[in-house]
Amino acid sequence: MLGLDIIMCTFSVLSVAARADFKARNCSEVREACVGKGFSFAHVPIQEIPGEHLRVCPQGSTCCTQEMEDKFGQQSKQDFENLVDEMSHELRSTFVSRHERFDEFFLELLENTQRSLNEMFVRTYGKPYMQNSEVFENLFAELKRYYMGGNVNLEEMLNDFWSRLLERMFTLLNSQYVITEDYLECISKYTDQLKPFGDVPRKLKAQVTRAFIAARTFVQGLSVGREVAQRVSKVSSTPACIRALTKMLYCPFCQGMPALKSCRNYCLNVVKGCLANQADLDPEWNLYIDAMLLLAQRLEGPFNIESVMDPIDVKISEAIMNMQDNTAQVSYRVFQGCGQPKPAGMTRSTRGVPDVFSARFRPYSPEERPTTASGTSLDRLRIVWHAMQHSVVDIKEKLKLSKKFWSNLPEAMCVEDRVTAGNASDEDCWNGHTQGRYFPEVQKDGLTHQVNNPEVGVDITRPDTQIRQQIMALRVMTNKLKNAYHGNDIYFQDSSDEGSSSGSGSGSTEVGPTDMDVAATEAPVVEADRSGPVVDSAPLCAPSLALPTMLALSTLALHRQWR
Repeated sequence: MLGLDIIMCTFSVLSVAARADFKARNCSEVREACVGKGFSFAHVPIQEIPGEHLRVCPQGSTCCTQEMEDKFGQQSKQDFENLVDEMSHELRSTFVSRHERFDEFFLELLENTQRSLNEMFVRTYGKPYMQNSEVFENLFAELKRYYMGGNVNLEEMLNDFWSRLLERMFTLLNSQYVITEDYLECISKYTDQLKPFGDVPRKLKAQVTRAFIAARTFVQGLSVGREVAQRVSKVSSTPACIRALTKMLYCPFCQGMPALKSCRNYCLNVVKGCLANQADLDPEWNLYIDAMLLLAQRLEGPFNIESVMDPIDVKISEAIMNMQDNTAQVSYRVFQGCGQPKPAGMTRSTRGVPDVFSARFRPYSPEERPTTASGTSLDRLRIVWHAMQHSVVDIKEKLKLSKKFWSNLPEAMCVEDRVTAGNASDEDCWNGHTQGRYFPEVQKDGLTHQVNNPEVGVDITRPDTQIRQQIMALRVMTNKLKNAYHGNDIYFQDSSDEGSSSGSGSGSTEVGPTDMDVAATEAPVVEADRSGPVVDSAPLCAPSLALPTMLALSTLALHRQWR
């Protein structure tokens, strides 16, 4: 009887063990998890089956068919690429939105500046300005074209603007003569020597070139950052990477543990292997971000675009008045260099210079400042500038946060509860083979450090071509940013030396004005000296300048009203 009891007891123990073993190999949880993730398999085993058919996951007893493992591989690739896209979305959207905002503000600032100048000059100079307004329209069109990336040499363009303005003003101020195109071309050669507009062109050139170089390079930098982020975040996974991702993300399903997540260090090795090339972007990316931050400081300080664009109308008006103050000297020296033009005849000369100016200067007191169109433009100009200034501050903060983005990406991805076990103990995670601790050392960042990656086979001799192209694009942009920080445009460095861009002069010989009394209405007939204007000649008389007092009053009124 005792022997029978022993046999029955042994049978009961074996039955319990058999039931427990059957429960451990049941695949119902796997089936439910697959349905929950949207998988549609032809067959999911009810219980574990031999796994000799598997090529990625452990080949012991398994809940996976060959079809399941293949689809897990496809899904792993998609999951990983979606996660990289999601993790880099904020970075990409930052560059897209800030580029659009800065670009919008700058173009609106330029448009409002032009409108403000036009309104001021129409009210101040009247018909003579309107008849020659295309000179100013061309100036702003070229400034816009430069900012938009056009092949415009700022210094040459500004020199051309002052030459055209000199030609137009010389014609107006000498309306008793026939001024031909050939004569005007001769005049333009002497712009630098004559300095008819005083020191305004030199100062304005230095300010405009530095500010516009900084603004254009900054917006180009945002554009390059946007393009690099968009291209690098489009991951192209290698077969070795896909195998490693499948093993990490879905092999727990095949082991009957679909809820088990990977160990953090295991995840880091897999992701660092898959993103080895992206990590190599980081050193150049960080240099690019530093250069962007430095140039942003320039936009806030010495290369502040407001300091150039806000008073540009007053500065150009000051230059025009300098020209009129020195008309006698300028005309005499032009006649010395280009010869005396032919008289226009009585019909035209009888108008006299005062008639030309009668519509040009209409001084008004500060209380007469317009409060409608012109006032609105000036107010809008300042509103746009303050918004733009805030935009630069905002961009700086966002740029600081993007440093080391690519090398930090594996860390950011491996804290996601969708990927790793998170705060679970080292024993309660998937190590690539079973549930338990992950022992291999975490690899360093970058392609060359993946030579001994235990999870992903990486060919360190074949860098990703697209990533290398983006590294080069960042390197080129960083060089542009550094040049812009010093006020240089690398496209046109040969056209001027650094001294010119820093405001130290244009390199031309200065010809100071000579004091002279205007005593007659006609300039004396002199022989043309094609070698250039005479600098040290005796003061002789040129066409008279009427209204000297009015000119002075105009200057004061303009400065009070428009500064």
